Order: sequence, then C-alpha cells, then structure tokens
Amino acid sequence: MTENNNNDDNDNSTETVVVTVEEEKKFITNEPDSEPEPKPQRKMRLKSIKVRHTMLPLALVTFLLSIPFLFQAIWLLYVQQYDCEGLLKTLPKLQLGIAIGLIVVFLVSNGVVYSRARFLAPGLIIVSILLVLMFIVGLTLRGSFNTDNRQIPGSPRWLRMKVHGDYNWNNIKSCLFYTRTCRDLVSRSYNLKPYDYATGTLSPIESGCCSPPSICEMEYVNVTYWRKSNKEMTDINIPYDGDCDTWQNDETMLCYDCHACKEGFVTTLEGKWYKLGTFLIVMSLLLMISHLLLFVAKMWEQHFGA
Repeated sequence: MTENNNNDDNDNSTETVVVTVEEEKKFITNEPDSEPEPKPQRKMRLKSIKVRHTMLPLALVTFLLSIPFLFQAIWLLYVQQYDCEGLLKTLPKLQLGIAIGLIVVFLVSNGVVYSRARFLAPGLIIVSILLVLMFIVGLTLRGSFNTDNRQIPGSPRWLRMKVHGDYNWNNIKSCLFYTRTCRDLVSRSYNLKPYDYATGTLSPIESGCCSPPSICEMEYVNVTYWRKSNKEMTDINIPYDGDCDTWQNDETMLCYDCHACKEGFVTTLEGKWYKLGTFLIVMSLLLMISHLLLFVAKMWEQHFGA
C-alpha cells in the first residue's frame, strides 16, 4: 500500500511538472500575441510601406521629365540657327552653351535618381543648382526681368539692339536676299490675293521685307511690284510711315532697308528664343518638383522604414 501511494504521488508530481511546462510553452508561444503593436507605430509602418511603393513611380516620372531636356539639346545642336541668325555671332555660342547645359542636366538628373540611396542630399543640391540656372536663363530669354538687359545675349532688348545696328543689318539684309525669301514668295504669289498681305498669311520677314506697309495704300500689281499712289495723305489721323518712301520695286532693294523688315527679322528671332525660354522655365520647375518629391519620399523611407 505504501508503495502504491508513493507511485501515485510520483505520477501526480510528474503530471504537474508536465502541465507546468506545457503552460510555460503556451505562454512563451502566445507572448507576442499578448502584447499587440501600438497603433501609432502600426500606422507609421503602413505609411512607410506606401511611400516605398511610390518610390518607383516617382523615379520613373523624374526620368521621363528629363527626356525633353535631351531632345531639346539635340534639336539645338543639329537644327542650328534660322537663316542669317549666325551673323549675330554671340547667338551660336549661346545656343551651343544651352545645349550642353541641357545634356548636363539630363545626365545629372538621372545620376541622382540612380544613386539616391548613397548621395541623397548632395545629389538634390547639385541638380537644384543646375535647374535654377536653367530657370534663370529661361526668364532672361523671355525678357522677364525689368532691369536693362540689353547686354544679355538672347534677351529681346539685346536682339533688337543688335539687329537695328547698321553694321549687323547690312550683313543681315544681304543674307536675306541670298536666301531667296522674296523670290520664293513670288513663286507662291499665284495663290495669294492682295488682302492676304493684311491678314497674317505671310511670315514676319515676308511681310516686312518683300512688301510695303499696308498704311502706304499702294496699288497691288504683283507680289514684288506695287504702284505708288499719287494722291497725298490728307488724313492727319493716319501716321506717316517712312517705309513708304524706302520701298523700291527693284527686287534687289524692295523693302530690305525698311524698319518693318528689321522688325520682321527681330520678331522671327524673338519667337524662337521666347519659346526656348518658356521650355526652360516650365521643364525646370516640373523636374525640380519631381526631385523634391523623390527626396522627401526617400527621407521618409529611411526614417520610418524597417
């Protein structure tokens, strides 16, 4: 009997130890579930995951925004200048400099995107400096500064000053003559009517250099021959235009010495550089915003990511 009681006691103690060990295992196994993650940390982790998922789209958008810089640089390098634009010797150098700058922006921008994990802040600083410079160049080409910018190449006042200079204009008008602008207009004159000269059908150079101003009220014979009126202008409300006396029916003269011809050439150049300035302003802003968003997303990922 004594032995049986001892065996029962041993069995009970063994069962107690087994139950205790099993309970401890259950406690250890269920311990993480007993202390759930705090809600603020869980929200931060979820936000970090969402930000991480937006990194690739942001990098892709940044790359796509840099492509127009490369295309514009290629256009500036291979299309070169408009007819006779190269006579203003500073413009080809300016065009080459802007093209090189656009290529540098393209390379640096994509380099920053590729190595953003290692050079996050320095990369943003470098690309920001380049984009700010391009933005300022764009404002200058559009003539957005109120200061006297006649000494800044490519600005509207600089173009006007250079074109209206006698030395430059003598070379430009000779170049315009040899580009056959007015002669080509003659070949198209069969489809033109007199009112086409007043409705904007012609280009600024064609209307300014190949035909007299409409205020002169000359009689249309053909595209390069206009008969002057013998009647005097008595209406004091109509301003007198000296180009009316400058016009000659000789195809080597026409209105190449007219103020309207100079203005037509200036308008053509201004249109090109104005569009380039607009491109630089818009694309620099968009690429800057994209890089800033990419920088913020990467900082968020590094700070809160696992």
